[in-house]
Amino acid sequence: MTSFNQESRSPRLLIIDDEPQIRHFLRISLKTEGYDLLEADSGKQGLALCETEKPDLVILDLGLPDMDGADVLAALRMWSTIPVIILSVRDREQEKVKALDLGANDYVTKPFGIEELLARVRSQLRANGSLSAGLEKNRSVFDDGTLHIDLTLRKLSRNGESLRLTPKEFAVLRALMLNADHLVTQSQLLREIWGPTHTEDTHYLRVVVGRLRQKLGDDPTEQHYIQTEPGVGYRFVGK
Repeated sequence: MTSFNQESRSPRLLIIDDEPQIRHFLRISLKTEGYDLLEADSGKQGLALCETEKPDLVILDLGLPDMDGADVLAALRMWSTIPVIILSVRDREQEKVKALDLGANDYVTKPFGIEELLARVRSQLRANGSLSAGLEKNRSVFDDGTLHIDLTLRKLSRNGESLRLTPKEFAVLRALMLNADHLVTQSQLLREIWGPTHTEDTHYLRVVVGRLRQKLGDDPTEQHYIQTEPGVGYRFVGK
């Protein structure tokens, strides 16, 4: 029987932005990170979703069709302390100061780097005592009766026999387990483990994943533990 402690849900993020292309880009990037997504293309719809769905964080554009994003923020702050990251083309200092004074937790200007935005999202979720910390903790132990992994204690065994992983193998396994059932892209793994100058060195990753599968007893054709999304990345499934 597979044992993999998990929270009942991943952190839920609400995007309030009237630009379909921005929402599409954020949807792909944030879902890849394992977040649940809600979307609104107007201020009123966004406020309604905040009240009914109780998201863990809001990414808010200021230029909305029905009301200014600053007014959305002011209305939200009348009853909620949910973290809000402003994502806007408005880059004047006074706009940033106004948003922060109204209760925004962070401010990112468009165009923006997705990695920076993801880092700011993680920072706000951690600061808010979000589900992500608990999710990381509860995904640190896996046991299906054959394979046992404890990331905190750095102990691995298969059929009762200890396994020894190289630092890179352990780092890849840890990144995949902490995002269990969610796709982790090749570039993300390479950036986090090898560094930002190695995001194109996918052969490094293929070699490490191959060795990792061999040690875990994972058949490359069946892929019980680590699934490959060709040309995209990997996910830990633990079937």
